[in-house]
Amino acid sequence: MTQKTSFDISMSGRRILFAGLVAGTMIGMLWLMASALSADGLSLGDIALLILFFFTLPWMATGFWNSTIGFLIWRFARDPLAAVIPMATDIDPSTPITCSTAILLCVRNESPERIERNLTITMQGLAATGIAEHVHIYVLSDTNDQTIAQREQACFDSLSQKWKGRIDITYRLRTDNTGYKAGNIADFCKRWGAQHDFAITLDADSVMTGAAIMRLVRIMQANPKLGLLQGLVVGMPTTSGFTRMFQFGMRLGMRSYTMGTAWWQGDCGPYWGHNAVFRLAPFIAECDLPLLHGKDGSTQHILSHDQVEAVLMRRAGFDVRVFPQEDESWEENPPTLIEYIRRDLRWCEGNLQYLQLINLPSIKLISRIQLLNAIFMFLGSPAWIGMLVLGTMMLAQSSTPAAFMHQLSGVTLLWLTMFMWYWPKFAGGLDALIRRDQRKAFGGTVRFLTGFTLEMLFSILMTPITWLNHAIFMCGLLFGKKSGWTGQTREDHSVPTAVAVRQFWPHTLLGIFLIGVLAVTHPECVAIASILFGGLALSIPLAVMTSWPSFGRLLLSMGLFNIPEETLRPEALTQLDLAAYR
Repeated sequence: MTQKTSFDISMSGRRILFAGLVAGTMIGMLWLMASALSADGLSLGDIALLILFFFTLPWMATGFWNSTIGFLIWRFARDPLAAVIPMATDIDPSTPITCSTAILLCVRNESPERIERNLTITMQGLAATGIAEHVHIYVLSDTNDQTIAQREQACFDSLSQKWKGRIDITYRLRTDNTGYKAGNIADFCKRWGAQHDFAITLDADSVMTGAAIMRLVRIMQANPKLGLLQGLVVGMPTTSGFTRMFQFGMRLGMRSYTMGTAWWQGDCGPYWGHNAVFRLAPFIAECDLPLLHGKDGSTQHILSHDQVEAVLMRRAGFDVRVFPQEDESWEENPPTLIEYIRRDLRWCEGNLQYLQLINLPSIKLISRIQLLNAIFMFLGSPAWIGMLVLGTMMLAQSSTPAAFMHQLSGVTLLWLTMFMWYWPKFAGGLDALIRRDQRKAFGGTVRFLTGFTLEMLFSILMTPITWLNHAIFMCGLLFGKKSGWTGQTREDHSVPTAVAVRQFWPHTLLGIFLIGVLAVTHPECVAIASILFGGLALSIPLAVMTSWPSFGRLLLSMGLFNIPEETLRPEALTQLDLAAYR
């Protein structure tokens, strides 16, 4: 029987160890890259490749070690949850709830009927737990479409009347979108914040059960120094082929990654902006977001507000932690590749704004590292694209591949880089494969392994598409282009070929060009080029085919990319009448 350990290392020891692992990995990878490129000495082009490679490493190395540590904790800790957040295991589930909690549902140009459907599940759960008297729900709308706003008013007035005397509901419509979602919550804080102890944030696509909310509130109530507690969020069952593949891989990657993050970040944990609880008094007093300054002297509001608020909460002396275990807390993921890109680019713009916040006064060193790593999450993308293009051109001009790069070192570097990049999913997949109950929850061993293999191929195709999206968008930012803040299209739908062509023609041309260059100059490298650039060349059919309803139905009928909620259907989700269940 496997010996279990407690992983009991001081927080400073954990952080020093983690920093050493990440730094050592980056140095080792740079050395391997330099060794591979030194076939004929290091040229200016080689040095440029090394510099670009450096910018890709922080996010990749951090993700690799987060997932490695998380995997080890899940496999070998006596009590994985206690190893990273002991306060969660010390809670007595019979402790009465005495604090007042506001549930904040932030919406903008969304389907009111869909929101009501999701919210009703949460309200039914709260009523069943007997804490409804300590809860007040606020629907905070920033909708600027008058037709949708009228539907919202009618929908939530009706819902309020239906639940009158059981749970209080307040609907508020702002006339502008100042400050985006953070401004929406700030407006709540000014009007009603003093009336409540805690607030739980939900997005328009969020679903949390009453039991999940009670767990977060109980932990918060029992720990006065705890300022913010983020719950682990997972995707809901879906009929969209794109979403099934995307969230299957994300589900595998998140578990070990989040556990590893919680282990070394400790009381300086992450905040993702929804499905989380925070203490209102310090949030109101200390977490007001600063304005950013544009090049023309104008001021800008922060888009990616969540991690900044976590940093400010920690600066105020309150702990910020993540609950790294799946706990009846769900979200709906984008139904197509194009919708995913819209959301991703908004995050990209928001994270890059952190460049102005690295030097916020009096914040913790760990907080500065978190902001810096969030920047490298996207800053690495143009570096990857630059490496692919420059490396291809340099290889094409070399007499042989060996003249450009040592074969053994180059092949080792390629496979090691790919292993590190995709290791979070491998770690989650390996952990699920080892556990019999997890294999069953994902649809059985054969379906799980088939889905895992196909999802890895899908991820390899998706990765360069995502990199180029970020690179193009960042170029646009230099010339004043913005992503904006619009409502998401959450219903399954097909992507017309013409739309995909308009979105992905740069990706297609670049992919075909790079593969073509190597096919002409070094045909023996086409196989590797297809792995690296194939996603770019196939981006248009990938976007179209993964959006087809028939493709999603085929995957569903075959039981591929099943998530546990499809095998072991939670009562809360069955009440939503999801298409995936039908």
